[in-house]
Amino acid sequence: MSFDHCVPKYYDPFCFTEIEAIEADPCNPSPCGPNAQCRDGTCTCLPEFQGDPYTECRPECVLSSDCSRDKACMSRKCRDPCPGTCGSGAICSVVNHVPICSCPEGTNGNAFVSCASIPIQEIQQDVCQPSPCGPNSQCRSVNNHDVCSCAPGFVGSPPTCRPECVTSSECSQNQACVNQKCRDPCPGTCGFEAICQVVNHNPICSCPTSYTGDPFRYCSSKPPPVLQEPINPCYPTPCGPNSQCRDSNGSPSCSCLPNYIGSPPQCRAECVSNSECPNHLACINEKCRDPCPGSCGSNAQCRVVSHAPNCQCVPGYNGDPFTQCSPIPAIPYDEPSTPCTPSPCGSNAVCREQNGAGACSCFDDYIGNPYEGCRPECVQNSDCPSNQACVNNKCKDPCPGTCGRNAECRVIAHLPNCACLPGMTGDAYSYCSPIPPQRKYLRTCFPKNNKLPVKLRY
Repeated sequence: MSFDHCVPKYYDPFCFTEIEAIEADPCNPSPCGPNAQCRDGTCTCLPEFQGDPYTECRPECVLSSDCSRDKACMSRKCRDPCPGTCGSGAICSVVNHVPICSCPEGTNGNAFVSCASIPIQEIQQDVCQPSPCGPNSQCRSVNNHDVCSCAPGFVGSPPTCRPECVTSSECSQNQACVNQKCRDPCPGTCGFEAICQVVNHNPICSCPTSYTGDPFRYCSSKPPPVLQEPINPCYPTPCGPNSQCRDSNGSPSCSCLPNYIGSPPQCRAECVSNSECPNHLACINEKCRDPCPGSCGSNAQCRVVSHAPNCQCVPGYNGDPFTQCSPIPAIPYDEPSTPCTPSPCGSNAVCREQNGAGACSCFDDYIGNPYEGCRPECVQNSDCPSNQACVNNKCKDPCPGTCGRNAECRVIAHLPNCACLPGMTGDAYSYCSPIPPQRKYLRTCFPKNNKLPVKLRY
């Protein structure tokens, strides 16, 4: 038999010994990026995803911030959110991806239902209505001229009035943002006899030297040494985030905390942001729920648009649907109008009569211009910095409880992205394990001419 060349999977041209060729899998480890698939070493994006498959494939949009300001992300496509949103006779404009309904000049009513013509009558113009001062400001009429100033608790000058802080990063390292003020976070945080230090805006509690105990409750002098207690299998806990551990005959027994789903170490909340819920539900206390109950006033009905409740008066009633709707009088001109009827206020604001004029103010926990519309700190992720997400109408870090063991979390465009630590591999959202070392084999072969043996490395 001739051995001038190798037959795949049968012979080595330098050896008489029969060997089997081992083909490497070009897809293990995968050279592809997220949302891509590998076939014979070639990467392609998954259906409905686009981009460089070797770096990252993504849909056209995930959040409305991925679209132009006059579009919103609907079913991962950038579309106009206006169609079907406003009532008859109303006009719709898109502001920062959100459809805004308003009645044209010369008409009034609920823009989400219908707009009707305003009877022609002589009205004395108020230079402060609507307010020209911008958000977080107040307007006073002096000699028929508007005088603008920042509202109490806000700094700057109109129209750029702002709170002293919104996040702790806007404060010095030894302070934190508390109720939109830069304050020392230590008072009332640590326990009795404990020491508080502020590190990167966070209060760190510790017991003094020669003291022991829980620094968040109280510290006391160290007691004399006692016999070592039996090892607690639940300390440190092996169960992962959002889980609880019980000692079961010396072995840990893991289960998810109440209101969390899955199984340890993959316990998670049903939702973290509104985008994880259907459009007709909102993420409330980490649960996908109907946001309508308790949102509208009496004689008003509610419908959900993009996770947010929208209130409107029932037929035959008018007024502010977020507070109270009143029956429309049979003869509207018999009853004198009041400064608050119809209400000059925007959404999430209340009108109070003051010196014969209507004065608007935002509801509690809402901010903005009450004459145009008040809003919470955030409604969707695009209202927050890119390293935070909108959770319960607050801008928070979405990372805690998201990644698995031996994985690190980074926030990219408001969303948590998990990756295994260096030297680790696996599913970063569940568990990462060490990369096994590559094996090498050394083999001695004897050529046909019976000369010195040749060592081959595989």
